[in-house]
Amino acid sequence: MTTSLDRIRVGSAPDSWGVWFPEDPVQVPWERFLDEVSEAGYRWIELGPYGYLPTDPARLTDEIVKRDLKVSAGTVFTGLHRGPSVWESTWEHVSQVAALTQAMDAKHLVVIPSFWRDDKTAEILEPAELTAEQWGHLARGMERLGWEVKERYGLDIVVHPHADTHIDTEAHVEQFLDATDSDVVNLCLDTGHYAYCGGDSVKLIETYGERIGYLHLKQVDPAILADVVENGVPFGPAVQRGVMCEPPSGVPELGPVLTAAQGLGVDLFAIVEQDMYPCEPDTPLPIAVRTRQFLRSCGA
Repeated sequence: MTTSLDRIRVGSAPDSWGVWFPEDPVQVPWERFLDEVSEAGYRWIELGPYGYLPTDPARLTDEIVKRDLKVSAGTVFTGLHRGPSVWESTWEHVSQVAALTQAMDAKHLVVIPSFWRDDKTAEILEPAELTAEQWGHLARGMERLGWEVKERYGLDIVVHPHADTHIDTEAHVEQFLDATDSDVVNLCLDTGHYAYCGGDSVKLIETYGERIGYLHLKQVDPAILADVVENGVPFGPAVQRGVMCEPPSGVPELGPVLTAAQGLGVDLFAIVEQDMYPCEPDTPLPIAVRTRQFLRSCGA
């Protein structure tokens, strides 16, 4: 008998419809995303790249309410390891997204560190390893961001370990957690990105459970990942090869991850994100329907 995962709130995101950018001719129109995510059986969504969905709160509220949807989080990209000089430009971006997120009655802001390798062109932008000084900037900057976002917008930041960023592997994730204040900085654990970078999601939940504030559900294809790792393929091209695959065909197994998360005894969002940029317009909906059915079979 499947255990009921009653602390897990399942949703999906524009990412699962091949959306990576505010505007891009290969992406599906936002109206179609909203129609299809609702049709697939999800009730929670993320905002995706700022500007993809309408940014006027009244209009966006109308659009999601009529489809019986609610917003779980907004998403921002930051380069806080670069030090105080980037604070003002970072805050300009964050405050825009946070204001819309707050207006949608969401409580979380997913924070993705900036890429050291461009996800579209694969250009190396900066070293893959941070210096001790940069780690200090990153930790203090994220703490400041956490305080400011909480104080001004009532949102909790959840930092998203991500391939081709400086918070990626188990060692880097643990270093980041150990360097930051749990009162204001916690994690969005993306099961696919963590597996992509060699991490064990269940182990992380069991070890740092109090720091897990949010989940992204995703799987990687082990065979494609092995080739990606062996040949140093950047994340963008790896996605085009299908490294992020439809559950339950990849790793990690999502059932044990969800059971471990349920065991934390707190309410958690678990937002499906299957990176598919770019993809054919008719591809996402059938995958989304099957994925929702699979998660129900896990008890979520």
